[in-house]
Amino acid sequence: MPTAPGTFRPDNQTRDERERERKREFDRYREPSHVRGYNHRWRKARATYLRSHPLCAMCWADGVATPATVVDHITPHKGDSTLFWDTNNWQALCKRHHDEKTAREDSNFGTPDGRKG
Repeated sequence: MPTAPGTFRPDNQTRDERERERKREFDRYREPSHVRGYNHRWRKARATYLRSHPLCAMCWADGVATPATVVDHITPHKGDSTLFWDTNNWQALCKRHHDEKTAREDSNFGTPDGRKG
């Protein structure tokens, strides 16, 4: 039986199931990607950037050559179109590093009132 958001989850729910549920809940209140600027123009710019920067910057810094699949905004743009399109604010990352970076930046864990520290 589904539970209301923010209520106790049964112990038999796997970590992956809880994470998928958390993401679905987050996305319910998030603007669609095209509204946030991730449109056809972005997809073209992303593809061009990845052709020029084919390796994950974080893996490369560790001496590992891993194909990049994501163009990350180093400083989150938060709707600022100038920062969004500033290629000096972009880096090529593999999905694992992008997901880790995003989780660190978006996480509210560890703060008493749920706000970012």
